Amino acid sequence: MAIEGLSSKLQEFTKKLRGKTRITESDLKEMLREVKLALLDADVNYKIVKEFTASIQEKALGQDVLKSLTPGQQVVKIVKDELVELLGGMEANINFSPNPPTIIMLVGLQGSGKTTTAGKLANLLRKEGKKPLLVACDVYRPAAIKQLQVVGAQLNIPVFANENSKDVVHIAKQAMNIAYSKMNDVIILDTAGRLQIDEELMNELKNVKANEHPHEILLVVDAMTGQEAVNVANGFNDALGIDGVILTKLDGDTRGGAALSVKKVTGKPIKFAGTGEKLSELEVFHPDRMASRILGMGDVLSIIEKAEESFDQEEAEKLTKQLAKKEFDLNDYLAQLRQVKKMGSFSSLLKMIPGMADIKDLKVDDKEFVRIEAIICSMTDKERRNPKILNGQRRLRIAKGSGTSVQEINRFMKSFEMTQKMMKQMKDKKSIKKMMGEMKNMNPKELQKLKDSMK
Repeated sequence: MAIEGLSSKLQEFTKKLRGKTRITESDLKEMLREVKLALLDADVNYKIVKEFTASIQEKALGQDVLKSLTPGQQVVKIVKDELVELLGGMEANINFSPNPPTIIMLVGLQGSGKTTTAGKLANLLRKEGKKPLLVACDVYRPAAIKQLQVVGAQLNIPVFANENSKDVVHIAKQAMNIAYSKMNDVIILDTAGRLQIDEELMNELKNVKANEHPHEILLVVDAMTGQEAVNVANGFNDALGIDGVILTKLDGDTRGGAALSVKKVTGKPIKFAGTGEKLSELEVFHPDRMASRILGMGDVLSIIEKAEESFDQEEAEKLTKQLAKKEFDLNDYLAQLRQVKKMGSFSSLLKMIPGMADIKDLKVDDKEFVRIEAIICSMTDKERRNPKILNGQRRLRIAKGSGTSVQEINRFMKSFEMTQKMMKQMKDKKSIKKMMGEMKNMNPKELQKLKDSMK
């Protein structure tokens, strides 16, 4: 996460507070000084840092907190509430037109990830039941049209492009006609960017806005540019009037103070966040969940949603039946490994589990799972179904086929045998389904109730 350094420092701060049975003003000032330095180091706007820490101090020194039996926990709650407010309060949704198609115009500087984000957004909206059309409105950058076409082909989402025209307003109008004829209810315009904000860029975007009247103008900003991201957001908002922000590269390892500054400075909400390079890695931005992640409190709701989206119910049911018969082979292991991989990287998932952030030495190498997949794929079907036949000669062949060593094969097989024993001990069908994230038997009301109970 782009705010990893800030996250660890804020977690240290809240950890100190939790155990406090009494908090003095001097204690709080000293701790808030550390928070202030951490925020500034993360490239958060100075004025915002000052207001943020002042608000925490004022509320934390109130009579209700001082008289509380658990003042430390009360202050942690104040910190979280202030962080949620700083990030935008409530999640902000796209304003869909009651008379489709809804036009979404993506704007931003070159290098912010606009074209890839257009594909990610179309993919996300399709999962919500929409029928999007991607439109190539960047007629200047070499290969920009081709890039969007490639992204569209990977997602099987239609792309409209007119390589013979430089008139962006005309291209957008043509796209409208295509959308009407093909029943597309969302149009996403991938507009041109520049290396910096200039008059020519803004005039072109203003022309598109004046002629096409987009329902949403979303600014795509690279979170890794820190405070400059906020300056860019301000510039576009002043000149064009944006409706929201999409933060890309939020999975980076730099300061990323933009996530904490952009809403407060521009008044415009962060609507989506890019959390990885895959075309599936764009999320609705939930301020409360992001605050929980930053403070190391986990994000169980997002894990549930990822499981709902990623897990194949048919595969889970099949595994349930096999486990009921006390069977679990390497084919099942591989199937479940691939299901979990769909949810994202293992390291990012672990950070969403409450308490995991406190384990300093916890390191997960996602490449290890790639090696495991290669090992299993190098086996014959007979070997996968009956791993007991894996003698030395077979293991040597598998090592060569997977690009690993016999020692790595041996280590993996020991690990698998332990997993197999654990799975065989599980007789309760319900616990199996729960473990696999299988929610087939849970109706929508029950599922919503589970989610609400975790808020």
